[in-house]
Amino acid sequence: MLAGLAPARRRLVVAVLALVVVAVLVTGAALLLGRPSGAAGREPVSQGTPGPVLLVPGYGGSTAGLQPLADRLAAAGRDATVVALPDAGTGDLAAAAEALDEAAGAALERTGAASVDVVGYSAGGVVARLWAADGGAGLARRIVTLGSPHHGTALADLAGQVAPEQCPEACRQLAPGSPLLATLNADDETPEGPAWVSIWTDQDETVTPPESARLEGALELPVQSVCPGARVGHGELPRDPLVQAMVLEQLGAAAPAALGPDDCARLGG
Repeated sequence: MLAGLAPARRRLVVAVLALVVVAVLVTGAALLLGRPSGAAGREPVSQGTPGPVLLVPGYGGSTAGLQPLADRLAAAGRDATVVALPDAGTGDLAAAAEALDEAAGAALERTGAASVDVVGYSAGGVVARLWAADGGAGLARRIVTLGSPHHGTALADLAGQVAPEQCPEACRQLAPGSPLLATLNADDETPEGPAWVSIWTDQDETVTPPESARLEGALELPVQSVCPGARVGHGELPRDPLVQAMVLEQLGAAAPAALGPDDCARLGG
């Protein structure tokens, strides 16, 4: 077909065909790679203006447990919503991440804000990470996790062995080395976009060992590094006044900053 064309027109057709081939290859590569994880080439989200706060419950999905923290945020002038999770937070954590995505979209539409702040308590921190890795990192200004088993908890592993019928999907996913956690931790644990903070207690009796709450690339804030004498267990994290003050501090307009014993009295500890 090209042989019958004039040389100039033949060159034009060849150039157009080459562009089409490149476009097809690029599109195909994008489809094969799927949704970007946010780790590569993502611009940091603007830290200038705080938006609404979404609080993600832990295993069991109790919204009441996070209400004291939501009330403290509201008293400080923040728009705070506790996200209801499907299956009471005991089902597939990926489905919980989809619920968080819907809540983020609704909050942005309702407020007109450019980004959200996310606080994930316990397994809710893992949900926040799943959401961030699947594109949510481009919508979040700050992500704060509270006592989250980022690398699993021995309790879930024990439950799966001793009473597997009482260890539903989320329980199995929170066992150390589970396929979900292995995939989530295989690459960048803190995708670019939001500022990441991990607050946890070395007296955690649910996330075992407590150091499982460490998150590579995040600002690490063990409660006892701020107030060495603080007695805070896993269940007290969302309602402890000191921890609440730490969360407010990290969600403020200023960039997240390390805290130490000198800040204990200032934060009410």
